[in-house]
Amino acid sequence: MTPLYLTSTYVQEALGKNKGWEYSRGTNPTREALERNVAVLEGGTHGFAFASGMACLDSIMKLFRAGDHIICGDDAYGGVFRLFDRILQNFGLRFTFVDARDPQRVDEARMDRTVAIIVETPTNPLMRITDLRAMAEVARRSDALLIVDNTFATPFFQRPFEFGADIVFHSTTKYLNGHSDMIGGVAIVRDDALAARLQFIHNAAGAVAGPFDAWLALRGTKTLHLRMPRHDANGRLAATWLAARVGERCVHYPGLPSHPQHALAARQMSGFGGMVSVEMGTRDRAAHVLERVRLFALAESLGGVESLVNYPATMTHASIPPDRRAALGITDGLIRFSCGVEDGEDLIADLEQAFQGL
Repeated sequence: MTPLYLTSTYVQEALGKNKGWEYSRGTNPTREALERNVAVLEGGTHGFAFASGMACLDSIMKLFRAGDHIICGDDAYGGVFRLFDRILQNFGLRFTFVDARDPQRVDEARMDRTVAIIVETPTNPLMRITDLRAMAEVARRSDALLIVDNTFATPFFQRPFEFGADIVFHSTTKYLNGHSDMIGGVAIVRDDALAARLQFIHNAAGAVAGPFDAWLALRGTKTLHLRMPRHDANGRLAATWLAARVGERCVHYPGLPSHPQHALAARQMSGFGGMVSVEMGTRDRAAHVLERVRLFALAESLGGVESLVNYPATMTHASIPPDRRAALGITDGLIRFSCGVEDGEDLIADLEQAFQGL
């Protein structure tokens, strides 16, 4: 295993001569191992590990300047909306939130100073799919960057660079780490000039991953290929059971043939993962399930070996105004499951007992 270098500063051999490391905000051997590993997994050439997924996105946004316009998929993680709406627009960046399922709508949202299109696919929590190849074509019309959050799919199931992405990023807290014991983010690029700009921001702004968090995420990547098929199998099992219990239209999972973008998901993904959302209709019905589950722990986050269940309206998407949540379909009856790697029959048994009485 790569050593854990807790070093903050490095002895230099002579004036102006070092062994490749000077100060760990700029470079750290453990962090570099993680960055190179994830870059290879994604098919990129340069990686940058950050202290959190949001620190990663915030640093990416420092590529731009006041007056620049960014298009973002409207069904994004609540923290993304909060960062853009409550902080970055105060510094002169302009944002338009668009349904990224429709490339035409994104194309119509372009402006003279559109510099980037940012999408999640699948989205959090409604599991909507963006056609990455079509989105790359739209981005090229403005010479804009296509920035893709690949957290849900991971490079095991989806490789956005193959469809034209310019930057791929993750919350390493989730599937890449896989054990719910660290916080981190990572950005991957292919272009050398873009990498040089991100490297400068990485060091200058300093939101870098600590060496122990990098070590934990690196450890997690070693079992990614073992965990993701199990997440996928349990996700399909849970989605199928939920569709039979509450109806296909109430279950958001791209692996179901009833999902309106199932064919697109099957073309650009090699698996569908362990994330499943279900519309229960009312807050009381959602609470009935949330308060009765046993194996599915009620908690924030996702992507760990343990199964979790989340209530987006007051947890991951609480920062989004209620009227905006309602317009998106993030209702008071929506719950989101992150299926772990436990025995699938045990997870279904937990769902069965949690739904009793509804």
